[in-house]
Amino acid sequence: MDVVIERACGMDVHKDNITACIITPEGKEVQTFSTKTVFLLKLIDWVKQHNCTHVAMESTSVYWKPIVNLLEAEDIEFLVVNAQHMKAVPGRKTDVKDAEWIAKLLRHRLLKASYIPDRNQRELRELVRYRRSIIEERARQQNRIQKVLEGANIKLGSVVSDVLGVSARDMLDAIADGEEDPEKLANFARRTMKKKKEELELALKGYINSHQRLMLKTILGHIDFLTEQIEMLDQEAAKRVSSHQEDVEILDSIPGIATRMAEQILSEIGTDVKKQFPTAAICVPGQAWFNRMKVQEKGNRLKLKKETSI
Repeated sequence: MDVVIERACGMDVHKDNITACIITPEGKEVQTFSTKTVFLLKLIDWVKQHNCTHVAMESTSVYWKPIVNLLEAEDIEFLVVNAQHMKAVPGRKTDVKDAEWIAKLLRHRLLKASYIPDRNQRELRELVRYRRSIIEERARQQNRIQKVLEGANIKLGSVVSDVLGVSARDMLDAIADGEEDPEKLANFARRTMKKKKEELELALKGYINSHQRLMLKTILGHIDFLTEQIEMLDQEAAKRVSSHQEDVEILDSIPGIATRMAEQILSEIGTDVKKQFPTAAICVPGQAWFNRMKVQEKGNRLKLKKETSI
């Protein structure tokens, strides 16, 4: 089999150490480095000393990221490869053999690199993924409020569609502060909610004690904190995609796609789709991810609506 890349380096990456194997026309050399930054810099210098043009490693958890950051800064071409594409071959039991095997596959161009976006897009991706996790956490806390109310025999969710709407939130704050009179609580109703005042008085008649008040106050405070964090992340995400505002607006024009989802799509697949997914076959994984995210978001909305209304 022909050698395509003369100077290649394969790395077996772990949490605390990296075993690297460099294969060149002069021979083979193997070294092990710690994953602390000072030793990673020595690793990069070692790779440069041997004039390696390509480096390959397995996509082990997030341990490949520090190495990629340094290789990217030195403008050394790297491949992050799915471990399953290489571990199908039996007989490799040690880190040294793993690193050597990766280097050999790399020299013959037998590795298929995973899509690794540039640093700016990686940071945007991390940002919007974290924002999504906070949004999901806020939805869980909203559902927990409904459980606390049920435990106190308060049927607010049977009258209002959103227990965290303006009127309902004022009622919850009053309950948490110790108010028990259903008539006074119902007076917090605003606009069209005033028409349901009698129903609200019946729904707000319960048996709430200090435990439920503590739970409500704590959960409401947590929701407020999460909302502030989401707004801050929204601003940061908007700032990072400001140079691609036209792409965001185009995605936002698609039914079912809002600004947040548009930002998430850009963070996952980038703006140069033709470069990363030149054919329909390559687009399949991206399409599968897109469909999965839409189904998940729809499921979350339906679940929240079901638990907070009749």
